Amino acid sequence: MFRSLSVALALLLSPTPAPPADATGPVEDLVLPVEDIIGEVESLDGTESETKRGEQVTVALTSDVLFAVDKWVLTGAAKQRLKEVARKIDAEGAGGVVKVEGHTDDQGTDAYNVTLSQRRAQAVQQAMRGMLTGGNANLQAKGYGESRPKVPNIVNGKPVAQNRAKNRRVELVFNVKQ
Repeated sequence: MFRSLSVALALLLSPTPAPPADATGPVEDLVLPVEDIIGEVESLDGTESETKRGEQVTVALTSDVLFAVDKWVLTGAAKQRLKEVARKIDAEGAGGVVKVEGHTDDQGTDAYNVTLSQRRAQAVQQAMRGMLTGGNANLQAKGYGESRPKVPNIVNGKPVAQNRAKNRRVELVFNVKQ
């Protein structure tokens, strides 16, 4: 211990030589990437979240709220949640395309998950058609299966149930008015 302390003191107390007066060198700019800060607001129960990136808003509803397990028929509670989202789109949306994107977790085959997510996106699309009053929104449904997870399904080699629940979702993506 005393030896390392004496070495540290010797380094601290030894004079540092000054650079020569005629020393020159290139000056380089330090360039670092600038990344967008994307804020996400999540409901207390974790079943709904909203993200805004520039003019684009994404409202994500977990599939556990919208559908029964392995089903694509909307529940009664889902219809109420979708009415709230429709009011938001009517009030804030700029019109144009509203994307309805279905997502699953990593359980099941890729083919099954793509089909399930597509059917769920179409079910939400169909329901939203009757709920949007603005009339200037073009709803487009697409299922992505498990290809776009929101968070990792597996962490440290173990499945995480909460993450899988967040990945089972339908997202409504629209642009806001300027």
